[in-house]
Amino acid sequence: MTQADTLFKNAEIIDGSGAARFTGDLAVRDDRIVGLGDLGDWHGGETVDCTGKVLAPGFIDPHTHYDETVLTDPELPSAVSQGVTTIINGNCGFSIAPLTSGAAQLPEPLGSIVNSGRQRFGRFADYAARLAAEPAAVNSACLIGHSTLRVNVLDDLGRAAADGEVAAMRRQLDAALDEGALGLSTGTFYPPARAAPTEELIELSRVLKDHKALYVTHMRDEADKVLDSVEETLRIGREASCGVHISHHKCAGLANHGRSPETLAVIDKARRAQEVGLDATPYIASSTMLNSGRHRQASRVIVTWSKPHPETAGRDLAEVAEEWGCSLDEAVDRLLPALGIFFIMDEQDVRRILSYPHTMICSDAITLGAHPHPRTWGTFPRVIGHYARDVGLFSLEEAVRKITDLPATRFGLAGRGRLAEGNFADLVLFDAAEVIDAATYEAPIALAPGIHQVFVNGRRVWRDGAASGARPGRPLLRG
Repeated sequence: MTQADTLFKNAEIIDGSGAARFTGDLAVRDDRIVGLGDLGDWHGGETVDCTGKVLAPGFIDPHTHYDETVLTDPELPSAVSQGVTTIINGNCGFSIAPLTSGAAQLPEPLGSIVNSGRQRFGRFADYAARLAAEPAAVNSACLIGHSTLRVNVLDDLGRAAADGEVAAMRRQLDAALDEGALGLSTGTFYPPARAAPTEELIELSRVLKDHKALYVTHMRDEADKVLDSVEETLRIGREASCGVHISHHKCAGLANHGRSPETLAVIDKARRAQEVGLDATPYIASSTMLNSGRHRQASRVIVTWSKPHPETAGRDLAEVAEEWGCSLDEAVDRLLPALGIFFIMDEQDVRRILSYPHTMICSDAITLGAHPHPRTWGTFPRVIGHYARDVGLFSLEEAVRKITDLPATRFGLAGRGRLAEGNFADLVLFDAAEVIDAATYEAPIALAPGIHQVFVNGRRVWRDGAASGARPGRPLLRG
């Protein structure tokens, strides 16, 4: 009889590849999967009866803003309660490292992601070392933010970087990639990088080629100029000879509802000649800085966090403005710094983008404030329970592929994202008939039912509605 630390018996196994589920067993020893299939002659130190439940690879969230949260709230219940075992930070151009700027006040939204009162990390290697020494419950990989590099190097963020400044940013990026960062993220939608011309992004991205690293972008415009922004992204990939990845793809604003067939057609055509990927959130509302201008394109806006007026969290911006007797623009100015939820997308576009075969799922989660976007707690159960099971947008096997093997392969997370002997034992056990998102716009902090157990590197981090306290996560370094 063969011995395992943990033996999962009689599970409906969905391996992450997209292949049909099958009934079988899975054995874990230490941090690895050591057996899969009919393991009738195996014995486990612990045996988990999985009858009637699905056993899948742990979910991978390729777009989060937990850069500091993994240090301040390392059990990360908002993620593990959904079945998430691996996250990728440093998105939208903002990363916690390398942050060498001595500025006491960081520009938004970097200031919302990184608390300037905490220790800063001048090298990416220092941040990775802290994650290894003080682990979180989840595995964590990280991109390097273009805006963070600009904050380090430029004395005026409202202009293009000079040649010497681009060279300085390239050196910082090159060092961080050597230290294991996954790639470069940009957020030219946001003020710290809005003045950066395409040429600045191309020159910086040329560093990525030798590292075989990705260019990941919150594009310059996801609304009226969304096609122009897709084309800019593709041009950067072609001229810098690197793979590109479009973050939280959407067609924002009433005037752009129904345009997803155009954007997806451009992406699909480009994929024949270059490496292109994308992710998306399963909601019609986005969330970002309140002064992003999106309140003028949205049918409804909810304040999620305001530093000077925390009492407004969870309230509609229109109600706040009416109470204060001012315009929406004036209310926004009084609330800053602040974040909001913007009802800005069309459901059919969301479904079309989600169902595109190369779209992976992301939460774009940030835990700041008492009233976050419900995607922070509900993204992955929503995809499985609502879109796969209830709507029938795709099969459960395809839903699992989009949140496991697809992001693992895209971001080079070796040994993760698929159930196979020798791979890491990142696992989620869930009830396919029960799982659903419970988080709503009115009550966004709510545990999703149906996620029964979650394991990271072979250790249980979540069981029946509660964190175990274990923190077996690791920094995942490129290469």
